[in-house]
Amino acid sequence: MHLLTVIVGIVLLPKVYTLKCNECQPGVSGTCTNVQKDCASQNTQCSSMRITSYQGSSTVSELSVKSCALAQDCGEGSLKFGNIRTVITNKCCSTDLCNTEPAPAPIKTSPNGKKCYTCSRPECKTTLNCEGAEDYCFSGTMTAEGIKVTMKGCASKVFCSNTQSSSFTQAVQTEVSCCQGDYCNSACSTSAGLLLLLTPIYLVLFS
Repeated sequence: MHLLTVIVGIVLLPKVYTLKCNECQPGVSGTCTNVQKDCASQNTQCSSMRITSYQGSSTVSELSVKSCALAQDCGEGSLKFGNIRTVITNKCCSTDLCNTEPAPAPIKTSPNGKKCYTCSRPECKTTLNCEGAEDYCFSGTMTAEGIKVTMKGCASKVFCSNTQSSSFTQAVQTEVSCCQGDYCNSACSTSAGLLLLLTPIYLVLFS
């Protein structure tokens, strides 16, 4: 009798509710079509993410991505090296198919007083003025089409994390070092996993 009660209880247990979100992963053209997707985890939200890359004051690429996302991936952050800056705006919501609209455009920022080294070939001793919430310096390398590039610059805290981010499925992960303190990336000592958004950066460096 006890076993029967357990079996009936399991059968009648309510199904764990997960969100249904729009998913939109852009191809080479930068465009995509929404499809509906059931999120894999109960701890996710629906996300609309905008990835914007600038060269100086000019916008050089912009991608819109929709997906399921963890709560800690929602918000805004930026990555800057040389005159290249990539900004992510990730707007999240918590009802079915609520991510119909694209994420808002990044807000304009100004230098925040923090300074890091950046690379100006062949050396990496050029001063870079960080902007907005860029409170870390980073140092690392990127390889694209067989070309190895050293990168140093400024990054927001959200990028300097050891956690795997499920919402950045279009990003390429590269192990770099992040640190705090002006010019600390001359020889960064605090290792962390920085999600380098190489798609828009690649378009700038190698187009």
